[in-house]
Amino acid sequence: MAKILLVDDAAFMRMMVKNTLTQAGYTDIVEAEDGAQAVDAFNAENPDLVFMDITMPNMDGLEALKAIKGSHPDANIVMCSAMGQEAMVVEAIKTGAKDFIVKPFKPERILSTVTKIIG
Repeated sequence: MAKILLVDDAAFMRMMVKNTLTQAGYTDIVEAEDGAQAVDAFNAENPDLVFMDITMPNMDGLEALKAIKGSHPDANIVMCSAMGQEAMVVEAIKTGAKDFIVKPFKPERILSTVTKIIG
């Protein structure tokens, strides 16, 4: 089963995505609260897929994306953002993000993204 890293500074957002994934049978889930933790967690856990918020304290999602892609070019990272962050989303895709999901999340969108990227 795939290992998934959830990165968001809002605990309730991580819980919402985690519940959706768990109900679908994905139980190997790692969490991080900011970009710096995300980079550490990625290096320690080597997840198959990352859902990463863009706006976070300490290190934002774009910085973390660049750091992870710098050392793991094949990393599967999906960026999550609120409406109105189109410029950041475009930069994330150029940097190597596989996809992006707009908040608030729809469970079927999360699951279709997981299926598309890691099967």
